[in-house]
Amino acid sequence: MMVTYVRGQPKNVRGSLEVDPDEPEKAHVEAAADATQVYTGQPQRDAHLRSADFFDVEHHPTGTFVGSRIHQVSGTEFEVTGDLTVRGVTRSVTFDVTYLGRWDTPWWEEGHNLGPRRRAGFTAATRFNRHDFGVSWNDVADRGGVVVSPMVDVEAVLESIESAA
Repeated sequence: MMVTYVRGQPKNVRGSLEVDPDEPEKAHVEAAADATQVYTGQPQRDAHLRSADFFDVEHHPTGTFVGSRIHQVSGTEFEVTGDLTVRGVTRSVTFDVTYLGRWDTPWWEEGHNLGPRRRAGFTAATRFNRHDFGVSWNDVADRGGVVVSPMVDVEAVLESIESAA
């Protein structure tokens, strides 16, 4: 909102990352988020976000990102550019990504330790104009101005798990 930030999160986010640590610029990344499960902590707002005014989940239940270009800015900083699809509209966006490191951890399934498995951590952030994706609903605030900003900030904390060989 134009008065304060409203934080929300999609549920059931899935993705894949294929990367050679020696050649990170050749990596491939994909992600998909279930827009039908968007959560802000306020049920009426969540229902409105799922409606045709915003995500239109009846027709577009999933948002996706497919990275097409990765530029290493420094040892742990990257710019990942790709196609973001929201509400059936695809636009190019760039995420600023920070690599946090990798570590080995136990891997438990059904009470059995099948590990260790290697994990890697990242943060990613971008900003885009929601109007570019056909998300243009708004209303006028009672003291002037608009209810919803045109700009959307996306911040993600990500963990990848190396596939078992």
